[in-house]
Amino acid sequence: MTKPCIICVAITGSVPRKSDNPAVPTTVTEQIESTHAAFEAGASIAHCHVRNDDETPTADPERFAALLEGLRSHCPGMIVQLSTGGRSGAGRERGGMLSLRPDMASLSVGSNNFPTRVYENSPDLVAWLAEEMLKYDVKPEVEAFDLSHILQALNMAKDGRLKAPPYIQFVMGVKNAMPADKAVFDFYVETMRSRAPDAQWCAAGIGATQATVNEWAIAAGGHTRTGLEDNIRLDKQTLAPSNAALVERTVAICEKYERPVATWQQARDLLGLAA
Repeated sequence: MTKPCIICVAITGSVPRKSDNPAVPTTVTEQIESTHAAFEAGASIAHCHVRNDDETPTADPERFAALLEGLRSHCPGMIVQLSTGGRSGAGRERGGMLSLRPDMASLSVGSNNFPTRVYENSPDLVAWLAEEMLKYDVKPEVEAFDLSHILQALNMAKDGRLKAPPYIQFVMGVKNAMPADKAVFDFYVETMRSRAPDAQWCAAGIGATQATVNEWAIAAGGHTRTGLEDNIRLDKQTLAPSNAALVERTVAICEKYERPVATWQQARDLLGLAA
């Protein structure tokens, strides 16, 4: 299989702290350094959250602006994807950084359960976030925690609420949401192939499922996501020493399946982003 595999590195997230793994980058400077190493290891997309000084999550546009500036300087060409996730803010606060015009931003198009809370994405908020992404020419990465989210994203692309073709990521392994189930994964892939053959798709496994879902996605011809946001370990006994180490593991899976790792230029071409 010769199709290049785009590797996204989710560098920080909103949940893991340095007490969980000292390698989790929480300051802007740490995030830039960690992303640069992951970029050199083979990642072409950086999925980014920002933190307050006490490591709590925030949607502060000023912190996002500093991170975006640093990544564009130190990782030229890398696709920067900012998170509009619900742990970082409430309501429209979650999209306050979209005016910075990052290459991409995450977009959840429906609600679901998380380990201890409901991840609420009301139709009105989803519509507003999608409108802001169209307004600022930001490509959404739809984070699908359920089959209904995939179908909703395809409908939104069909009627123009999302710029077509969509880019959809299957998120599997979140407690109380969709588990990492191979039969479900295969159905997701077939749904994309049959309903949106021109679209690109990606898959992310949370926690111990990360490497498994990476392998499923790479073997099936899709793209994949790794990084300390989703998983802080190399194995049950070993903390991951860096985001780059998780990227390197993903590169090795690409080599196993004879998938070339996408350069940033190839990733931009596949996703329809300007170089």
